[in-house]
Amino acid sequence: MLLDEPLSALDANLRKQMQSELKALQREIGIAFLFVTHDQAEAMALSDRIALLRNGALEQVASPRKIYSRPATAYAAQFIGQTNLLRGEVEGKWATCGAIRIYPVKGPDGPATFSLRPEAIKGILDAVMAAPYMSFKATILRQIYCGATDLLEVDCAGQLLRVRVPAGEPLHGEHQFVFSPQDAVRVHD
Repeated sequence: MLLDEPLSALDANLRKQMQSELKALQREIGIAFLFVTHDQAEAMALSDRIALLRNGALEQVASPRKIYSRPATAYAAQFIGQTNLLRGEVEGKWATCGAIRIYPVKGPDGPATFSLRPEAIKGILDAVMAAPYMSFKATILRQIYCGATDLLEVDCAGQLLRVRVPAGEPLHGEHQFVFSPQDAVRVHD
């Protein structure tokens, strides 16, 4: 069944209810739905597989989890959710992306781009330090309240990054941040 933007005219609450109804209906009648949408959250909620198009060609076809957590390209990483694209140089197993270093890195030496989701970055006090973490210092430029979370815009030696943390008191000044190197996904530009 082809569904072309079927929920686009609905308000947010009704849209969420209809997403659940459509998913249940699809499972109940057991036929394939081809669901066309420009809403990334809706695509993630309703899909078993996402086909991401760019200029009329397939950019990536994968499950919602895979396309989000392991995007193949910088375009896919930016299109599905928010991400920080870190451009740098790989030498040995180290990547240097401005003031941010990543170790270990797989793949060939040379120029590289990494996708690092805002929620993968944690404040040093919030991080469970059981796994190897990469750390960096950054200055908080802006804190945007989003309900359960805050979106921080931070400056790391001239590089603007987004960090999603649990909502809390206003933050100011310089802070230490950490992330797991496995969350920095190497993507094609």
